[in-house]
Amino acid sequence: MYTAYWGLTEKPFENTPDPKFIYYSQKHEEAMARMLYVVREHKGAALLTGEYGCGKTLLSRVIRKELQQENKYQSVFILDPHLTVREFLREIIYQLGVDKIPKNKLDISHALNKTILANHNSGKHTVLVVDEAQSIHNIDIFEEMRLLLNYQLDAAFLLTIILLGAPELKQMVTGMQHLVQRMAAGYHLNGLSEAETKNYINHRLLIAGAKRQLFTDDSYHEIYLHSYGVPRRINTICDLALLVGFSNNQNVIDRKAIIDINEDMDLPKPDMENLYQPSSLTPQGAPGRYAGQKVHA
Repeated sequence: MYTAYWGLTEKPFENTPDPKFIYYSQKHEEAMARMLYVVREHKGAALLTGEYGCGKTLLSRVIRKELQQENKYQSVFILDPHLTVREFLREIIYQLGVDKIPKNKLDISHALNKTILANHNSGKHTVLVVDEAQSIHNIDIFEEMRLLLNYQLDAAFLLTIILLGAPELKQMVTGMQHLVQRMAAGYHLNGLSEAETKNYINHRLLIAGAKRQLFTDDSYHEIYLHSYGVPRRINTICDLALLVGFSNNQNVIDRKAIIDINEDMDLPKPDMENLYQPSSLTPQGAPGRYAGQKVHA
């Protein structure tokens, strides 16, 4: 609606996990490096948590793209883990390409074991990524994931599991010591800093084709104050700002426009304790920034 008015080729602030718009703040680089380290080194499991809207799902899409480019992995992505144990296991072997999916749980386990081993023998590592893992209400699914991590050789796991979720996922997993002991790395995504918020906005505008500055310098500060540096909130505010600016024939988005928009939106305050908790969650002392790690933008 407003793209042509602002000289854009597409809308820059859609709240969809499009890897094209990924902005690598220091925190996102660190999270990405740790997750890829765990996969590439054939470790057991990793945990990535963060407040809602901080970019976990987008990072999972980037991880998927990265693994596809390397063509050394067969990946399973479960986006809605609110399943029974049998449904969970059947979904895994379905995505692994098993033609005839068994119904009996024992047969499902045998088929899964056979497929993971076949992947290894063909030079491919199997990766399971579970998004919104805090939605797992059946505790037996966590137990099944622990058992899946028993598929291993003397020197490496045959399967790597990455769990992504809201802050409460950390508390859920912490009480399962048998699973925690298989965690090679973890990370918590915090909100962006004020400087990162400005860079994030301009990065997305540049990707969307912006040829000039569309937000005044003082408007960035106001966006940060009302978004708390949470990317999803930044997107919501900036998208509406561009729409209102278009409707009002504005040349740029200024501080007053952001103040007016936020008074109308009245977004609820995020969980500040979770939003700014420490970033590092490293059960087994995995490295921080992984030296030599290559990440495709």
